Amino acid sequence: MADNNSGAGSNAAVVAIFVIFIIIVAAALFFFGGQFFGGSGGETKKVDVNVKAPASEPGKVAPSKSP
Repeated sequence: MADNNSGAGSNAAVVAIFVIFIIIVAAALFFFGGQFFGGSGGETKKVDVNVKAPASEPGKVAPSKSP
């Protein structure tokens, strides 16, 4: 009679290799996905923000708005 469990080991190996391949693809998309889908590719954009406080009279302290 034929042995029903003859292919169980090879099937488990194929599933294990497939799962490892899926994990590698997911990691590659996570690390390099920005380059492929319109991201900046790891470079940060620098924005020049010039924030100045309103000028006040010398020696005068601005009132606090906290209760």
